[in-house]
Amino acid sequence: MDDQSVNELRQRVEELEAEVADREKDLESYRVELTNANRQLETLIADLHEDIQVAQQIQRALVPTEFPNIPGFEFSTKFIPSAVSGGDYFDIFEHDDKFRFGVLLANSSGPGLSALLLSALLKMTGQLEARKGKSPSEILTQIVSEILPSINETQRCHIFYGVIDRRNYELTYCRLGDVIGLVQDAESGELGLLEAQSGPVQQGALVELTDSQCVLNPRDRLVLCTRGVIEATNRKEETFGQERLFKVILQSPRRGVHELRNEILFEVEKFQQGCPSPMDRTILVSEVKDKVIKLA
Repeated sequence: MDDQSVNELRQRVEELEAEVADREKDLESYRVELTNANRQLETLIADLHEDIQVAQQIQRALVPTEFPNIPGFEFSTKFIPSAVSGGDYFDIFEHDDKFRFGVLLANSSGPGLSALLLSALLKMTGQLEARKGKSPSEILTQIVSEILPSINETQRCHIFYGVIDRRNYELTYCRLGDVIGLVQDAESGELGLLEAQSGPVQQGALVELTDSQCVLNPRDRLVLCTRGVIEATNRKEETFGQERLFKVILQSPRRGVHELRNEILFEVEKFQQGCPSPMDRTILVSEVKDKVIKLA
């Protein structure tokens, strides 16, 4: 090998050594960047964990732990919080007129904490105004006016508010959005969907609300569910949906309200196949007792 070839070979070796040195510098830089990214990720996870804990504390404060004893009715309720996004609220409370009581069920969607804060506002406004004896549409009009300024373009609020008068067992209600309200007739077994008077509360969606009525008879059932029930998804990304909910209720053996509530939850969880719930899930089942006296 001549001197020129040797020099060219040495030059090529030097070039390769320089490239290796540059790659090692790049690799070290990548290591530093990865370390920083890991630290940022750990901080983010810690912050999210703290947010979830705060959200759970707010949720626990919102969900009632005791309900009044309402003569002529039996209730069964279940609230299952989501680790992803909270926003459900429900309550059963007597009015100043002891023959009337209200049932409020709501779901707020959007960023977790802000949805919970909307639920808190629902709780305060709903209880204060409803006890005064106003109609459901008047109450929801008041609630909508209270929460609209707090809603951003990504948020929605779905609400059902009903009042039952035990003098004649008439349910007067107003439903906004996709809170599911069902009444099952005790004699025929038929299941009826309570109509929605409006879509969900959202920016620019202020409408004139009206009330609807239906009369309840002995052993009739009222079933209310938030969107977390019908929008539960499985591994195929299918949703549970209203049709499956109807089927579960219609095919369930005629037993108590607790058994029906548990059957709905069991079928939803079986359908999910272990998939996490993206939103809270609330079920309220009520049944008129066998013997009721309708007052004139």
